[in-house]
Amino acid sequence: MNLSKIENQSKEFLANVEGPPLHLWHPELSGEIDIIIKKNGDWFHEGTVFKRKSLVKLFASILRQEDDGEYYLVTPVEKWRIKVEDKPLIIVDVDFTGLSTENQKITIATNMEKELEISADHALEVTTDSDTGAIEPVVRLDNGLSAKISRAAFYRIAEHAVDKGGDFSVLSNGVWFKIG
Repeated sequence: MNLSKIENQSKEFLANVEGPPLHLWHPELSGEIDIIIKKNGDWFHEGTVFKRKSLVKLFASILRQEDDGEYYLVTPVEKWRIKVEDKPLIIVDVDFTGLSTENQKITIATNMEKELEISADHALEVTTDSDTGAIEPVVRLDNGLSAKISRAAFYRIAEHAVDKGGDFSVLSNGVWFKIG
């Protein structure tokens, strides 16, 4: 297998499409593969960290979480179960446009360099860990995935929160999201 050739082809593919049509692919389970995504976002295969970010981005583009709560790498003909310690992606940056309450939009960027806007389809949710009491902010993504918001990115979001009926909330794409 020529990894350089695969890597170059995957870069071209990813540059030209939003992502593979995972919602159309439903192969039978092929088995488990020894890939784990750590809490900090690092990907490991057989105990060794992936060093090529382009390869990790390729795998992330075919990752989905199914109704059973498990994570799978999916192609049209294969489906491999992998392990994820927390959330598979991390929000590492956030940007605001239209800073008035009517047209504000919050754009997020993941550690896989994917950008999208927080909206009804990509909701921001904040829960509290029942054991530690720590807040756990996430954004819902496509394919059943969610991305944990890094502390720095969450602080930037919190700077734009307003009191909305006793709850601190932020507005993006016409939807209010409660953050505390």
